[in-house]
Amino acid sequence: MISDLFAEQLEKNNYNLSEFSELLIRLLDYGVLCRDESQIEEQLYDRFMQLKNLVEDYLQMIGIRLQHDERFHFVRIFPPGAQVPGLPDEVDQSFNSGFRQRLSQLDIAVILVLRAEYDKSLREGQMDENGCVMISMEALSIGMRNLLNRTLPETITERNRLLSRLKQLRLIHFKMDEDEEHEDSWLKIRPTITSFVSEEALSILSGAEANETQIENTSKEKAE
Repeated sequence: MISDLFAEQLEKNNYNLSEFSELLIRLLDYGVLCRDESQIEEQLYDRFMQLKNLVEDYLQMIGIRLQHDERFHFVRIFPPGAQVPGLPDEVDQSFNSGFRQRLSQLDIAVILVLRAEYDKSLREGQMDENGCVMISMEALSIGMRNLLNRTLPETITERNRLLSRLKQLRLIHFKMDEDEEHEDSWLKIRPTITSFVSEEALSILSGAEANETQIENTSKEKAE
């Protein structure tokens, strides 16, 4: 039986099926593991490193793709048929959405802007040893307006809900109190943002910004 084979391999690494199951359930539930997120994820990530081949074999059997960034210590999984940054596309892609992340339009807009800001900070050399970059809420708000002509939620509660969602996806680090002024707050953009937004999507966003700027400048010239 497959379970017996897994059990045998796990035993060689001093783990049991229960511990293997705990790792898989966490990964399938959250979709991502970041070693620096918490003590629990540190332990699970280290367990993944020892059981990497078994985890990959198991996920491959059910069509789930895995992306592992050894430099910044995170693992993200993708459903069958998903496009994975840095990995070749599958030949036979599923059209069923399955367990894909269901994001709102606002979620997507903020993630796109965060990706653009992350790329900008990388070009400027503003990255810490963990691959994270700092950005203020004010800068994020300005980026939303400049890139997508959108605004962040007005109330602190709504903004916290949005940021909590992004934190759950392991895209940002942030700590914020309910009564804290957001414009004075800072958050860290994780390197995991690069596995969430492809270079192609970033190029489209940058192209849209350039076209909008060109149109705006042309309008000003005609007005003058």
